[in-house]
Amino acid sequence: MFLELIATVIAGIAAAGLVMLLIRAGVGLPRWTMPVVAGLAMIGATITSEYGWYDRTRAGLPDGLAVVDTVESRMPYRPWTYLFPYVDRFAALDTATLKRNPARPGERIGDLYFFGRWQAVQKLPVLLDCTGRRRASLVDGATFDADGAVTDARWVEAGADDPILAAGCGAA
Repeated sequence: MFLELIATVIAGIAAAGLVMLLIRAGVGLPRWTMPVVAGLAMIGATITSEYGWYDRTRAGLPDGLAVVDTVESRMPYRPWTYLFPYVDRFAALDTATLKRNPARPGERIGDLYFFGRWQAVQKLPVLLDCTGRRRASLVDGATFDADGAVTDARWVEAGADDPILAAGCGAA
């Protein structure tokens, strides 16, 4: 966040400096254009940073993290987002570290990560039932019985097109 603030300030200073050079070169611009152009450059730098966050973050993900959901943002105080929404949150499943139990071949346990702009990454362990097309979060002390079945899971029925199951189960 701090580096983006510095980049925004530098964009404003650079734009004001460019206008100042044009004024001194005799282009004929009024002096009030300098702060206006600096402000527009700072707004442009902020918008560029907002729209580029998802692509930069996704490109920096390690191998094995599959993006399973994105949330597009639309804000009344940013009216352009109604025409061009931007992604400010997304979820990714760690497919590289999925755990399997030989006694329960249709189930997998993995970690679902939630990324948000200006927020710390959050992790949620999830249980995927590939054969039953359902999933459950493993929070609040989930318990397992002798063969590895979760006894107190709150299952969410998922359709055949559920992206979390698709990423975690693959062809299973």
